[in-house]
Amino acid sequence: MAIYFDHNAGSPLDKRVLEAMLPYLQEQQGNPSSVHRYGRIAKEAIEQARIQVATLIHADPAQVIFTSGGTEANNLALFGVMGSHPNGRLAISAIEHSSIQEPAFALRTRGVEVTEIKVDFHGKITISNLERALYPNNQLVSVMWASNETGVLQEIFAISEYARSRGSLFHTDAVQAIGKVPIDFHRSGAHLMSISAHKMGGPKGVGALVVDSHLDIVPLLLGGGQEKGLRSGTENVAAIVGFGKAAELASVEIDQRRKEWFQLREHFERSLQLQLPEAVIFGSGTERLPNTVFFAVPKIEGETLLMALDKAGIGVSSGSACGSGNHQPSHVLLAMGITPELAQGAIRVSIGVGNTLSQVDELLVVLKNQIERFQQILLRSAAW
Repeated sequence: MAIYFDHNAGSPLDKRVLEAMLPYLQEQQGNPSSVHRYGRIAKEAIEQARIQVATLIHADPAQVIFTSGGTEANNLALFGVMGSHPNGRLAISAIEHSSIQEPAFALRTRGVEVTEIKVDFHGKITISNLERALYPNNQLVSVMWASNETGVLQEIFAISEYARSRGSLFHTDAVQAIGKVPIDFHRSGAHLMSISAHKMGGPKGVGALVVDSHLDIVPLLLGGGQEKGLRSGTENVAAIVGFGKAAELASVEIDQRRKEWFQLREHFERSLQLQLPEAVIFGSGTERLPNTVFFAVPKIEGETLLMALDKAGIGVSSGSACGSGNHQPSHVLLAMGITPELAQGAIRVSIGVGNTLSQVDELLVVLKNQIERFQQILLRSAAW
C-alpha cells in the first residue's frame, strides 16, 4: 500500500503535462533568445504558456513573469519593491511562508522597518489588525491568499482594498491557492501575486510573479534581460510549457476537482471526529481550501505519528515541507493562539488528483490504530 496525501507540498506531475513537455526536453533545444527558427519555436512556446497561465488567474499575459518557483517570486516581490525604499516600511502577516518571512528579516537588516499583522484564532487577517499594523508611508503589504498549513483563505479583496486606501502596494502569495480555488488577479486588487506550478500537477522548479502593468520593481537577477528585464537568465522552456499545460487543465477541471476534494475532506473530517472526538481541526470554523485538513490529537506528537503513517505507506506532512526537519511548533498555529503542546502534534492531510474515498478510509483506519497505540503507551508510562 502506498497512499500520497501531501499534495500541498507537491502534486504528482500530470501525464498530460509531461506529454506537452517532452518535445522541449527531447527535440526542441532552441534558446528562446535566439533569432533563428529554433529560437523562435522556443519563444513561441513560452508565450503560449504565458497566455495559459494568465487565463487561469485572469491576468494579462504581459503581467506574468516566469521564475524558478514561488520562493523566487516572493523574493522578487519583496526585494523588488523595497529595493527602491531602503528605509521604507513593509508589513507581512504572522502566518506567511518562510519565503516571505526570511526576505523580510533580511530587509530589516538593511534598514527596512518590518511590522507583523496578527491573525485571529481562525488564522484570518481582520481589518482592525491590519489597521494596527500599518504605519504612515508603508510601502508594501504581503498577505498569503491561502495558508499552506491550515488551508485558511484570506479575504484578499478587502485586505488589498484597505492597503490601497492607505497608499500601500499589496502582494499576495497565491502558491497554495492556484488550481484549487478560483483566482482573479484583476479583481483581487493585488499589485503583485506569486504562483507556482508544482502544486497543481505541473513540474517543480517553475513559477511566476504576476506584476501590475503600472508597477516598476527592481530585478533580483541581471544579465540577458529576459522576462521584461525582471528575471534575467535563459528560460527553462520545458518547465514553462508544463506550467502552461497544468494551468490550461486547471482552467477546465477546477470546478470538478474542488467538488471531489471537498467531498473527500468532509468525509475525512466527519469520520475523524466520530472516531477521535478529542481531535482538533485547525481553522475549521472558516473558509479553507477544499483539499486541506490540519489537525492534532492532544498529547500525540506529530512527527512520531507522521513516521508511523509513513511506515504504513501513507504520506502526510507535519506542516510546511520547506520546514521539514524543524521540530519547532508551527508558527502559523502559534500565531492563531494554539498552545505549543497542541501545535507540536499537528498533522496536515492534503488531498489531490488521484485520491479516492477508499484511500481516505484506509488513512482513517491506520490513523485510529496508531493513535490508540500511542495513547496506550502514554497510559502505561503514566502508570509507571
